[in-house]
Amino acid sequence: MAPPLIQLKDIKLTFGGTPLLSGVELNVAPSERVCLIGRNGSGKSTLLKIAAGLIEPDGGTRFVQPGATVRYLPQEPDFGDHKTTLAYVESGLAPGDDQHQARYLLEQLGLTGEENPHNLSGGEARRAALAYVLAPSPDILLLDEPTNHLDLSTIEWLEKELDSRRSALVIISHDRRFLTNLSRSTAWLDRGKIKQIDRGFASFESWRDEVLAEEERDQHKLDRKIVDEEHWLRHGVSGRRKRNVKRLANLHTLRDQRRNYRGTAGTASLAAAEAEQSGKLVIEAKGITKAYGDRVIVDNFSTRIQRGDRLGIIGPNGAGKTTLVNLLTGGMQPDSGAVRLGANLETATLDQHRESLDPKSTLAEALTGGRGDQIMVGGKPKHVVGYMKDFLFAQEQRGTPVEVLSGGERGRLMLARALAKPSNLLVLDEPTNDLDLETLDVLEEMLGDYEGTVILISHDRDFLDRVVTSVIAPEGNGKWTEYAGGYSDMLTQRGADLKRETGKTQAPAEKKEERAAAPSPASKRKLSFNEKHALETLPKKMETLQADIAKLQRVLDDPNLYAKDRKKFDDASAAIAKAHEELSASEERWLELEMLREEIEQA
Repeated sequence: MAPPLIQLKDIKLTFGGTPLLSGVELNVAPSERVCLIGRNGSGKSTLLKIAAGLIEPDGGTRFVQPGATVRYLPQEPDFGDHKTTLAYVESGLAPGDDQHQARYLLEQLGLTGEENPHNLSGGEARRAALAYVLAPSPDILLLDEPTNHLDLSTIEWLEKELDSRRSALVIISHDRRFLTNLSRSTAWLDRGKIKQIDRGFASFESWRDEVLAEEERDQHKLDRKIVDEEHWLRHGVSGRRKRNVKRLANLHTLRDQRRNYRGTAGTASLAAAEAEQSGKLVIEAKGITKAYGDRVIVDNFSTRIQRGDRLGIIGPNGAGKTTLVNLLTGGMQPDSGAVRLGANLETATLDQHRESLDPKSTLAEALTGGRGDQIMVGGKPKHVVGYMKDFLFAQEQRGTPVEVLSGGERGRLMLARALAKPSNLLVLDEPTNDLDLETLDVLEEMLGDYEGTVILISHDRDFLDRVVTSVIAPEGNGKWTEYAGGYSDMLTQRGADLKRETGKTQAPAEKKEERAAAPSPASKRKLSFNEKHALETLPKKMETLQADIAKLQRVLDDPNLYAKDRKKFDDASAAIAKAHEELSASEERWLELEMLREEIEQA
């Protein structure tokens, strides 16, 4: 096995009170791809800064292979006194590095290199910072929330770029799809320590649940043992003094173990304060158009949103997503066309930029508006500390200034403020930014239970697939199209539309030229023998794979499997992941062949 490029051993760090990191171990081998998972506030970003050599721990050692290059992407980049983005990116290059990489990567990321770094938007700043860390082609990339503020096309570009590189990766991200596609091992930072498995993020959640269940069983056994020892101490035989003293010492040891046990943190309790039910029709837009000068943002768009719909809006940064939402919700008037709002609408809005937060105010003041200890939640008063706890804030944070909160904590604060207002229409602009995965799970459940209507702007593909019932996407020149289903459904429909229009399936950018030279599937020809055979046999194969997946899932549903037979658990996990991949590929191939058959018959 190759020696690690970077090794953290017995890392300890305390910021007063409970240790943030206590005996953390992390090894990163050449070309390894690690996703670093943990709750907001668990110390992930701090650990990454220690790995980058930016923070000195209280104890432990950091080793980096001599000659290995390390680049760290922070959540908020420091541009120093650089006048242009090109100068900033070039400052990260060593004398032997390819100087052309700076301009090339900036162009790939949609920047000219002439921008003033201090006037960039959040998405532009993130792209410049990515160019800075990627340009030297380092041996180790430490990436803290690399997808934050990026649009979908840039996220997908970044995935392909990182996948093509030989650099070792350590990634902190809330983007499940991004982690699933890139990671090969998982490091879970939980209560100051790291647990690590040699499997990517796709296996994390089932493994985590099993670890926590086993831990709960161990604590239950410890509690029972303490009860038994206490019973013996009160009612046992008074003779054999030496043995009694030893058992008393053992009891004290057991009590110390129980006292020092750091249980898992609580779960966020997200609930939207719901107003009275809106009318069945929530929003109806007919032929709305909006332009700024010669630039058309929305051109002749129509939609009808009914109560209970979950509408996702996607598109590149600057495409006009926020403008479209403002037109739909009445915050802006269209140049032409009309928008009709339904009866009894009560709207609550989450702003992704956190601009409404006063950085000098305290956490409690931000929630109460500086008016005492009560916050109105759904029209009823609730003590601010109790409401803070619902969103995983400790009582001690009541007086904490907003400016020192982490990105995840500011995200939860904005959610807390938005959800306190009674509503039957939630407008959420990038709600997933900076939130940890467990809070995202709770947010997803809350939106599932919400009886009102949701309009969601997001670049998180997995979150869109889990939450929305339709997706509005830009097609260029102010044209927007609504697709039924989630993000993946939208891609499938777009591919089918393109195929019907051009006779080609949608292809990755690097294959478009090759595909363009291929004969059109809609030209007059017959299905080949292999295509016919696949079309006939794939349904049976898919049924078999579905049965295999169900069988493997029943094996993995055994809560004791990991503890009693680790090999069987690992084999079943690997087999079910492979079966899911084969099923997805088979379904995609069958759909492609079925559409091809229909086109040939209609030609």
